Amino acid sequence: MLWRPQIRASIRASSVIQVLTRPFAAARNATETSEEELQLARRWLNKLDAESIPKSVGELSFSRSSGPGGQNVNKVNSKATLKVPLDALLQHVPAALHPQLKSSRFVAPRSNSIVIQADDSRKQSDNAHSCYARLHQLIVEAGRNAIPGETSIEQAKRVKDLQKVDNQQRLNKKKQHSAKKSSRRARGDD
Repeated sequence: MLWRPQIRASIRASSVIQVLTRPFAAARNATETSEEELQLARRWLNKLDAESIPKSVGELSFSRSSGPGGQNVNKVNSKATLKVPLDALLQHVPAALHPQLKSSRFVAPRSNSIVIQADDSRKQSDNAHSCYARLHQLIVEAGRNAIPGETSIEQAKRVKDLQKVDNQQRLNKKKQHSAKKSSRRARGDD
């Protein structure tokens, strides 16, 4: 696991800087996957939409919704629950997204599945569509966290130029400092 340092200065006589660490999961996943896998995952995510998710990937069930709704709430099973086994979902998803999906807040650890519920509407069909839309959103969000964005050629050139300028400024500063020190040594004739 890659750790991202967090710096906290303590207020003591010795003014010690303590380095605390915390996990940085997105960077970990980016370094473990090859560039080719990342390209494939990016293309796959660009093609993915809520309608392209196969309806057979999980089990959709309906139950009675809670909350206000009058007589309808006690009679009609309008709440939709989509239960997708992780093993079945991970077969359709690129490997770069697997760690993010496994650590999702929608994962039920006992059944090793993703459980998504929707009771926004009074209609079963709308709630079922909402479940699949939320599953799509979950996959897209996992992709955003797991796959770093592509760097354009212009941006890479700009960064390289900035690094060159920074290095040149650093060298100039060192030369000025050296010249200042050597000029002090030369004045020692008095």
